[in-house]
Amino acid sequence: MSAVLTTLAGIFVVLGALLVVASAIAMHRQRDAISRINVFSPATGLGLPLIVTAAFLHRWAVAGFDGVDLFKTLVTIAALLVVSSVATNVIARAAYLSAAPVDPHTDPQDLARAPEPGSD
Repeated sequence: MSAVLTTLAGIFVVLGALLVVASAIAMHRQRDAISRINVFSPATGLGLPLIVTAAFLHRWAVAGFDGVDLFKTLVTIAALLVVSSVATNVIARAAYLSAAPVDPHTDPQDLARAPEPGSD
């Protein structure tokens, strides 16, 4: 059982780290703040929870199962998801209100315009 948990922990931590690195590279390639915020969500929404889950699985493999550790892990993952969602909205709003330059290919006013006829 310990070998399976350790293997799963290794897979999860590598996948989580790859998502964080891929998001960082994608953020570096974007041209404006609003686009950067959009590509950061895989890291905060999936990468960090995978890393936290990997830490829990590793602890389970080393010290045995503990319900308190499971509870802490679940609370941490829930907090990561809530905080990252709120933080993304706050950062996007701040970037928009700061009048930072926006790449011409980014269309932040898409919802402000009336729909074009036949665009259903």
